Amino acid sequence: MTGLGTERLVLRRWREEDLEPLAVIDGDPEVMRFIGDGSVRTREQTAAALAFMERGWDEHGFGIFAVELRETGELAGWVGLTVPGFLPEVLPAVEIGWRLGRHFWGRGIATEAAEEALRFGFAEAGLDRIISICHVDHHASARVMTKLGMRQERETVVPAHGQPVRVLAITRSEFDAIHGG
Repeated sequence: MTGLGTERLVLRRWREEDLEPLAVIDGDPEVMRFIGDGSVRTREQTAAALAFMERGWDEHGFGIFAVELRETGELAGWVGLTVPGFLPEVLPAVEIGWRLGRHFWGRGIATEAAEEALRFGFAEAGLDRIISICHVDHHASARVMTKLGMRQERETVVPAHGQPVRVLAITRSEFDAIHGG
């Protein structure tokens, strides 16, 4: 898998030079507010997360893409597919998620990138259903999920840190009907 693209974005595999800008994103308290227990990540934790994201490609044939602005080459964040092991009650499942640097918020980038990643998940990875999980108070991510056509399945709590989350889902046929698969 080399990469995908939209008019404004390149979705690609990770490069060594992505660590520093990703560490800045992961170190921003506002970005991390609704992620996990809300803690920022150190550079070392971001490096470990990057290695985990790359391993997903080898283990599953899908994974997390770096999201780059086509016009500038700047790393905006990430979007992609992973197995949500942190929420065992939804397994087996594949989750779509995203994280963008704060100055990329409000520009439709998450929705645009996620739609392309969903298309990849259904058309290339052969998935039949994809879920997304967000903190119940993370209204911006919930809006992206709704724009993508996802529907709420349940609210629950993440066992590791007790945060309340919302689980939404979309099937391949639902996606195709909305986005012209």
